[in-house]
Amino acid sequence: MALRKPPLREAHAARDAKFTEFGGWDMPVEFDSIRTEHAAVRESVGIFDVSHMSEVEVSGPDATTLMQRLTTNDVTRLDPGDSQYAMITDEEGTILDDTVVYRLPDEEGERYLFIPNAGHDAEMHDRWTAHREERWLDAQVNNVTEEWAMFAVQGPDARDAVAAAADGAADLPKFEARYADVGGVRSWVARTGYTGEDGFEILCPWDEAEAMWNAFVDDHGCTPCGLGARDTLRIEMGFLLSGQDFDPETEPRNPYEAGVGFAVKLDTEFVGRDALEAAYEEGVDEKLVGLKLLDRGVARHGYDVVDEDGHVVGHVTSGTMSPTLNEPIALGYVPVEYADPGTRLRVAVREQEKRAKVVSTPFLED
Repeated sequence: MALRKPPLREAHAARDAKFTEFGGWDMPVEFDSIRTEHAAVRESVGIFDVSHMSEVEVSGPDATTLMQRLTTNDVTRLDPGDSQYAMITDEEGTILDDTVVYRLPDEEGERYLFIPNAGHDAEMHDRWTAHREERWLDAQVNNVTEEWAMFAVQGPDARDAVAAAADGAADLPKFEARYADVGGVRSWVARTGYTGEDGFEILCPWDEAEAMWNAFVDDHGCTPCGLGARDTLRIEMGFLLSGQDFDPETEPRNPYEAGVGFAVKLDTEFVGRDALEAAYEEGVDEKLVGLKLLDRGVARHGYDVVDEDGHVVGHVTSGTMSPTLNEPIALGYVPVEYADPGTRLRVAVREQEKRAKVVSTPFLED
């Protein structure tokens, strides 16, 4: 199957970007180098093309009921312009995806936009429409992924860049959003991000993407960044990656195992609630933890985690050499008895056991 292309695929190629397949999309993995782009976000400001992220719009009289039933957080708490992080789970409480839900302003009724991960748009559209039909709900569900381009402007100087490019959006509180004129384009601007730095995510019409990108890169000095730096930045924060730190087929996990129980509101009714209530009350057997290697080597996805007696007790789901700390760090699942910060373990790196210890995340605060 041919890879889907973001609207700026050729513009990125003209900047000599290197590309990778991600979620069925052909996306820039780096423009200069991962370290340079990572440092730009930690120290000044970078911009990511994240147009591969999915967008699904839900509206109509029963839109809130439908969103409440299929996400784990409490959407009734959202006023227009608010957003929240939530999980999408099956009946067993297994995470299918994580998402950000936006309540859109609409004088005519309830309207939401939620952001599944790359390549999940058709699956989530089908899930929402099937549940709507099953429950006889009055709601419209539209897959608008290829109607919107999406960019993330991230870093300590992100607010200044957005203030220069956007009309009245830079003063947004965190996790709030509004429509604003950005580089002459009417856009949906949110004070959210995936890097641990201050930042904004901006959705604009697909055919206006180049004007938006140029406004930040050429006019306001934002460093173009690819998915490589996005990955190292999110690992430093301990943020989850769908398909890697959880996956219903290859890494089936519930929110309490994955460390995102804060996004579960058990006083609401959603698919998987009963299973998650039981998991909350009984506790889990394994947890996702931060790992810092004490020996040279880099932990990678799938590497075994072993105890000091050499017994395999868990595995790595994400790992990198932290550009900020210049130390190898990783995320992985281990039994709860090994999950306390300070616990000494080992990671099997190319058949050599490297000393490691469990640390709290974000790694930058350890």
